[in-house]
Amino acid sequence: MNTPDLWENNPVKDKTSEVSAHAPLAERMRPRTIAEFSGQEHLVGEGRILQRMIETDSLSSLILWGPPGCGKTTLAHIIAAETKSHFIFFSAILSGVKEIRETFREAERYLARGIRTILFIDEIHRFNKAQQDAFLPYIEKGVVTLIGATTENPSFEVIAPLLSRCRVLTLHQLDPDAVCELLLLALNDNERGLGIRALTATDETLNFLAEQSGGDARSALNTLEVAAGLIEEGHTEITLEIAQEALQKKALLYDKGGEEHYNVISAFIKSLRGSDPDASLYWLARMLEAGEDPIFILRRMIVMASEDIGNADPRALQIAVAALQAFQMIGMPEGRIILGQAVTYLATAPKSNASYVGINAALSEVRSSGALPIPLYIRNAPTKLMKEQGYGKGYQYAHDYEDAYSGQECLPEKLAGRLFYEPKGRGYEKNIIERMEWLRKRRDKVS
Repeated sequence: MNTPDLWENNPVKDKTSEVSAHAPLAERMRPRTIAEFSGQEHLVGEGRILQRMIETDSLSSLILWGPPGCGKTTLAHIIAAETKSHFIFFSAILSGVKEIRETFREAERYLARGIRTILFIDEIHRFNKAQQDAFLPYIEKGVVTLIGATTENPSFEVIAPLLSRCRVLTLHQLDPDAVCELLLLALNDNERGLGIRALTATDETLNFLAEQSGGDARSALNTLEVAAGLIEEGHTEITLEIAQEALQKKALLYDKGGEEHYNVISAFIKSLRGSDPDASLYWLARMLEAGEDPIFILRRMIVMASEDIGNADPRALQIAVAALQAFQMIGMPEGRIILGQAVTYLATAPKSNASYVGINAALSEVRSSGALPIPLYIRNAPTKLMKEQGYGKGYQYAHDYEDAYSGQECLPEKLAGRLFYEPKGRGYEKNIIERMEWLRKRRDKVS
């Protein structure tokens, strides 16, 4: 299928392989072959899936899922080059259905010449359902081989028919050692990197840049380039101070609309539930530093106070609500202190999900058994006719009895004696258990 002569005349290949000397360092240092590509050995290593696909010319449509700067776009370019395919770069932000159709017409012309087209869709999760639907017939007919890139979970962001026609390959966040290797390569590369300037950097500086990048090679390389531009004339070393100046402030990996948003809030809530105040404060700090709305955090804390603490410490809900009110009055930056106090209280409070389990059990019963008849004796009887029909007859007014407890059954007859709330015996719920046992003994005595 891949004809070398046609490949040599492929204008797209020439355009994507030539990088301007004025392009950002990360773009200039983009690996051009599988041999140069590093950091995702589980996909491109000896005998791994992508290497086998390329060697056997059995490439299928792919979704590359991974965090920013892990090599998704680079890998797509390399796959196209290694398989001598026509490469079309498509941005979900800039393109619509009209552009999609024009792209497919171009791909059909290349197919007629015996050349495969790889259609690379950057940020495919940003396409709506109609746009994603437009790909299906062309993938089915083999007009294009789709490679989509996304930082979001494809299960949620890519429509099922398209997902079923693609292999999902997960790329991992680059570890600091891999990023350090890329930085060293850029420092020493005379052709595409900074080698011509004979710059140096200490291990401490490189490690700092690697760790602060959060596994994003693009961010690390571009920060290195900024740092190189800050070196005074006559000097060649990129010091830690220069790297810190170039970085200014770490841009945390956190998309308030994306998966990482839900991962961090999940870690936060599970740390509170797990009674770990230190982890809870850490995840709180991660969210605040990344710009999360503190009101969103506080609302989740209010839910947690009822769901996971409940009556084991009834004050937890009061403190969570008070924290929200106090924060609304104070705001940031002092509001972080209020958040910190509430978080440490919730984390160290005794835990019980008995109320949460109880309401869910009651809802399940209602949905299962429907609207069971309300016992006549606890029905409202505002009219003479209702009273004549027995509404309210036999009702035992609690305050007429010792300790304001009559023991009268208030559930529908079919559910008499059913328990929905079963305290766990932690914190204040120990007192509740004692109270409930006492009430049951009184009811048995009365009956």
